[in-house]
Amino acid sequence: MRLRSKQFHLLLTFALTLSGLAAVAAPPSPTRETQATPAFVFAVPQPGYTFAFPRDHGSHPAFKLEWWYVTGHLFDAERRRFGFQATFFRQAAPDGQSQIYLAHMALVDPAKGTFLHQERLNRAGWDADAAEGTLAVRNGPWSLGISSDAPLALTLKGGIRNDARFTLTMRPQKPLTIFGENSVSRKGADSTAASYYLTFTRLAVEGELTVGAEPTAKVTGEAWMDHEISSSQLSPQQVGWDWLSVQLKDEPRELMLYRLRLADGTADPASTLQWVDRAGRAQKSGFTWKVLGEWTSPATGATYPARVELTTPDPQTGKTRTFLIEPLLPNQELTGELSGIPYWEGACRVSDLDGKEIGSAYMELTGYAEALKL
Repeated sequence: MRLRSKQFHLLLTFALTLSGLAAVAAPPSPTRETQATPAFVFAVPQPGYTFAFPRDHGSHPAFKLEWWYVTGHLFDAERRRFGFQATFFRQAAPDGQSQIYLAHMALVDPAKGTFLHQERLNRAGWDADAAEGTLAVRNGPWSLGISSDAPLALTLKGGIRNDARFTLTMRPQKPLTIFGENSVSRKGADSTAASYYLTFTRLAVEGELTVGAEPTAKVTGEAWMDHEISSSQLSPQQVGWDWLSVQLKDEPRELMLYRLRLADGTADPASTLQWVDRAGRAQKSGFTWKVLGEWTSPATGATYPARVELTTPDPQTGKTRTFLIEPLLPNQELTGELSGIPYWEGACRVSDLDGKEIGSAYMELTGYAEALKL
């Protein structure tokens, strides 16, 4: 469940206009009948779809929206901790015949108290692409792809201007999870508010990270990768969402949550929390989401949840568990200099009620600067 909004559509229109793909129509001839161009009909996720890989790791241009989203925690040899985000978006033009690619990169360094981020926007072609049939996406010098089929390995290359760069190899530690029911992840009552939602909930990571003028460091850690395919994500009454991924430290299980917010601040009934077992199987569970603190951005003025208490029944034990979600750094807001979409996406620690750290998380908070429309 990830960030998309009306500003991306505006950027798409702007980019297509620059490329000559969207032109101002000439006035109709007074002697000819004007005919409307039929709207392109994008595909909608269908129940019972049978996934095939590596094909479905790749691009699906019949759908309007698609994204590949990697977040994770890294440690160097001295156990210095970092959080990273790498996101590749694809959005089709209204005519379905061309594509625009947006990408985000971010790195949080709690030891230094810094949060670096950058965006890229390019038309399909020399500077950006997403292959069909396998995972191979790129935007400028950034890329994500399959580097080995047996066993599966992914390679991510990214950076933030001259401030940081990294090359990471990621290997799944458990089977791919397909969230939702009968292949479809519902996001609202509207039948089109849905996606195919594919996730590697635990990837072992190793690679190299360079921060500023520091020597390049060997890093290891764990990551989470989402791939969502959709033509519509939000129902009209929804204004944004809170998304959370949790990787528990001493047990091979994870949690994924998305809380779809309505205009009055309450959660849409389509909101969900799902536990993922050691075999990659997802199981729904109820939850309560309690905001314990807030942080206001000095850049955008948006106020975000800063510390959250999550309570949910554990399907393995039947007991209720409470998790405290706390950011490694309060300011992990991507301010949207290029896309115009401010949102908070950050690395978090997960603790129990005794204050013991029991896992790591990434949390995304959208629609706090302004309501999203998609």
